Amino acid sequence: MAALIEPGDEVLVVQAEPIPDLPGVTRALSRVAVQMVHDGPPPQGDDRAIVPLGEADALEMLALATLTNPGPFRERTPLMGDFFGVTRDGRLAAMAGQRMRPPGHVELSGVCTHPDFRGEGLATRLSAHVTRAILARGETPFLHAWKDNAGTIALYGKLGYRIRREMNVAVFVRA
Repeated sequence: MAALIEPGDEVLVVQAEPIPDLPGVTRALSRVAVQMVHDGPPPQGDDRAIVPLGEADALEMLALATLTNPGPFRERTPLMGDFFGVTRDGRLAAMAGQRMRPPGHVELSGVCTHPDFRGEGLATRLSAHVTRAILARGETPFLHAWKDNAGTIALYGKLGYRIRREMNVAVFVRA
């Protein structure tokens, strides 16, 4: 792995099996997540004020993700799939999008809300919107959440997601 990444760069590894230490890189994070898959009816939701996000929004999306840390999110993450947001007072208040795409499945990802706008149900609305979009294409939505984040797991349970399995997560950095 060390030969594949630049010095100072990070690599995220997610897999079901335990993740061993790897030569030439330092483990910066080890956590357990859950993988959840949608197996219910399409969630209901209010799509008012939800807008597609694009290249012009990339810096604001990165700033929101950096502030709220919804999981791995980099400058080019929005190129991996469709992202949607809600703005308030000319600012990006919340967003959600799509990332990994194994055959027949699409990951709901990058779900986050600016602290100034929490408690309005924006993450739930955006998650439901992205879930419906994935289902409308005939694909199965899935997501990852930290195993110890009971609130997030409960929210996705209400949207029709169930825990499929535990996943090991590690971040490695090349010195």
